[in-house]
Amino acid sequence: MATSVKARGDDSPPLASSPPSSPPPLSPTTFRSRLYRWDLKATPYAFVAPFFLAFAAFGLFPLIYTGWLSLHRVELGGAAEWKGLKNYSDLAGSEFFWNALANTFTIGVLSTVPQLLMALGLAHLLNYRLRARGFFRVAVLAPYATSIAAATLVFAQLFNTDYGMINTALEWAGVGKVDWESSKWPAQIAISTIVTWRWTGYNALIYLAAMQAVPQDLYEAAALDGASRWRQFASVTIPSIRPTILFTIVVSTIGATQLFGEPMLYGGSVGVSGGSGNQFQTLSLLMYEKGWITGALGQASAVAWVMLLLLLLIGAVRTLVARTYRKKPGARA
Repeated sequence: MATSVKARGDDSPPLASSPPSSPPPLSPTTFRSRLYRWDLKATPYAFVAPFFLAFAAFGLFPLIYTGWLSLHRVELGGAAEWKGLKNYSDLAGSEFFWNALANTFTIGVLSTVPQLLMALGLAHLLNYRLRARGFFRVAVLAPYATSIAAATLVFAQLFNTDYGMINTALEWAGVGKVDWESSKWPAQIAISTIVTWRWTGYNALIYLAAMQAVPQDLYEAAALDGASRWRQFASVTIPSIRPTILFTIVVSTIGATQLFGEPMLYGGSVGVSGGSGNQFQTLSLLMYEKGWITGALGQASAVAWVMLLLLLLIGAVRTLVARTYRKKPGARA
């Protein structure tokens, strides 16, 4: 008996086709891993973004805008007029500018050199075991915490020509009175004394921190070789903290270039002009006088940019000196 097999005819419904493949849904684990990677990459930028925003608003924009003003003639409340480099050429031919530049240099030298030398000596003394060492470390920092106005007013009374304590002591010593206000060099020495008094302790603590990082093995080896305390200081301490000394020289020089509060307050009513004869007018005082007393904002901006170029030059010299020193055999970074 024949068995018949029923074959599927053409009128049979077709088989259902499978839908196109789609990506699997994002699992919670995969989403968290991606979120973690985004957080790892973006969070540091979010943390530093406020600084860059503040720097752009209060640092970069004023810098660029001041450079734009220095190329224009701008009066207070007036429109800007393009002048190109005319403001800079006027400064080059101005005796007031060169006088302010010279005063800035001399006051900077008179204040920076004694300041750093005394700070180095103080740090060397504080580096030894002394009684009440913590008290002395706080005491040397007290002048830095004192207000510029308060310190300058006190020193202005001390250096007063008529009744100041300094002139009284000089008269007792038979030297005679010194005009600490109207004479050029005495006035600059008085202002330099204020700066030295305020910043010596601050630099001393910086040197002290650097000295405490010097390995004691170097001092022990020098002592075994018969080196005295002074020889250890000159041959071990100074070379070991040389980068710190170079740093304080640059920072103090920058501070001297921007000196403003001490000479202005010391001069009293004529402090903006740096005395009756401009005998202690600095670049900062000249910039202030040009901008807010005479109203020449373009010239004041030019002075500001000259100061910036001087600071960049100081930084370049510091980098060159540090690079030259690092190339010497045995030099520390």
